Amino acid sequence: MKRLFLIVLALWVAVGIARAETPLGLSGAFIQGGLVQGQTVPGAQVRLDDEATAVAADGRFLLGFSRTAAPAATLEVRLPDGTVMSRSLSIAQRTYGEQRINGLPSRKVTPNDDDLRRIRDEQKIISAARAVYSATPLFDSGFVWPTSGVITGVYGTARFLNGEPRQPHYGIDIAAPAGTPVVAPAAGIVTMVHPDMFFTGKTIIVDHGRGLNSTFLHLSSIAVAEGQAVTQGELIGAVGSTGRSTGPHLDWRVNLLSARLDPELLAGPMPEAEAKAD
Repeated sequence: MKRLFLIVLALWVAVGIARAETPLGLSGAFIQGGLVQGQTVPGAQVRLDDEATAVAADGRFLLGFSRTAAPAATLEVRLPDGTVMSRSLSIAQRTYGEQRINGLPSRKVTPNDDDLRRIRDEQKIISAARAVYSATPLFDSGFVWPTSGVITGVYGTARFLNGEPRQPHYGIDIAAPAGTPVVAPAAGIVTMVHPDMFFTGKTIIVDHGRGLNSTFLHLSSIAVAEGQAVTQGELIGAVGSTGRSTGPHLDWRVNLLSARLDPELLAGPMPEAEAKAD
């Protein structure tokens, strides 16, 4: 874990220094699962690997690199005067481990037809909440851990459930006693509250602005409502074991629209978890 953050810091410094005197500034984690913040001239257009990236009125924009992001990416910025700048970005590659979880109810691993219909309907709700793009950069509050505990699952690991290969893990699991408070890791607006999703149980999504959002899974209780504004550190729910879960824990996930990011890269190391892991 410490080595990962040293790599991220080195990448952040290298890119920031190289571009400090240009109409394009970039800072953040140039690594799979990382978030990068950019600053350019208001009115500029930005494309990452030929995909348009939203640029706010103040010239700020966000880039997210998924679990499988390629080692190189091309950033193109077209300034209001027509000048085009191109930057080659190096994205650090990661090695992901495996995690095997047994003892799950068979239907939670191999859903029946009715379950699949329910899952599809719930995924539409989740996708709609994660597609919200609001102008205010509420993430400027920074990120803290939403709860404390032992990290039992990390971003990117290949998962085998009851021996069956399933999707990789896209969040971070924090084991803690049921009822442990869960707080907003950054300021935001609650865009989704669901009392009982098939896989994730009681679930909350919070929009942090400009397509950046957090999802909180397996809660035992929910303390917020859709549309509610929350500040960093404000209570939003409690750790539980609802949905597909083998014990009380919080699964915290972060997305930049459709790009799944690593929450640890935003919040930094958790001292308690790091001490127990060592």
